[in-house]
Amino acid sequence: METRIALIGVIVEDQEITDRLNEILHEYAGYIVGRMGIPYRERGISIISLVVDAPEKTVSALSGRLGMLPGLSVKTMYSKAGQP
Repeated sequence: METRIALIGVIVEDQEITDRLNEILHEYAGYIVGRMGIPYRERGISIISLVVDAPEKTVSALSGRLGMLPGLSVKTMYSKAGQP
């Protein structure tokens, strides 16, 4: 199955949700190429960047599950590399 490279940006505004966030990310660990988290303590938020290489359907499922968590903002961008 063809995969796509995507960047998923997550802003965590409610730190209480991080356990659930990490559970979901663990489920998709095989697709995650890299993860960078930046705590912005002065504003009380955290910013997470996820690079994934997965079928588009899987990327959408991950983004959708994260987006349904309260206290998170999620956006996804896809690479044009390897696309017609």
